[in-house]
Amino acid sequence: MKRLIVLSDSHGNAKGVSDLLPMIAENDYVIHLGDGAADMREARGLYPEKVYACAGNCDFFSPLPEDGVLEVEGINIYFCHGHRYGVKSDLHALALAAKGRNCAVALYGHTHVANIREIEGVTLINPGTLHRAVGKGGSYCYLVVHKEKVTPVIVGEQYQ
Repeated sequence: MKRLIVLSDSHGNAKGVSDLLPMIAENDYVIHLGDGAADMREARGLYPEKVYACAGNCDFFSPLPEDGVLEVEGINIYFCHGHRYGVKSDLHALALAAKGRNCAVALYGHTHVANIREIEGVTLINPGTLHRAVGKGGSYCYLVVHKEKVTPVIVGEQYQ
């Protein structure tokens, strides 16, 4: 069993990420989905082997990749910010992109709205935004992968 913390859209709220450091320490991976990926500097310094991140549309001049695939317990997880797939209006392009990469899960941000859906056999997860504090409009996703089962839980704001 592997446990992941999935964050997105922190937009300069490095303190919000820092507040999650104890949780990051006890989990297997943390993924930041862009727009504030620089807020992961402290976490990356402490846990370089478990931190993954990609650039968002507001991460100007970032050296980070636009997307990536992480294999966890035999399940391929595609992660990106989502803006290149038009996720504010439709999730089908993202689902097809993940499926084309042989991924059963796609993690995305950009909308600032937490969401868990399945399209085309792909579980799509948006952790919401960490721009505000958790419980005060901010959220993240706690994701458990065990064998062939993926269990996402949004912590913080309500999701759609």
